[in-house]
Amino acid sequence: MHKPKMKPGAVVLTGVLIGLMTGLLGGCSDLGVKPWQRDLLARQDMQLISNPIQHAYDEHIYFSKEGTSGGQSFGGGGCGCN
Repeated sequence: MHKPKMKPGAVVLTGVLIGLMTGLLGGCSDLGVKPWQRDLLARQDMQLISNPIQHAYDEHIYFSKEGTSGGQSFGGGGCGCN
């Protein structure tokens, strides 16, 4: 039987695609935090909100001033005296 030949460009493209897919799948093999790294991530300065009270004040002021857009989860506006 006659076996069809692939064009040289198709062979290169196939090799590049296989290499790319292998690299992408291998890049997701280690996404976890190691046990010895957890103490660094638990520090107060590593938190997304390092000072929750100050963040609450800032959010209250921001959404009081931006009340015309509906706020965070409630409608309103004005001075923010609530």
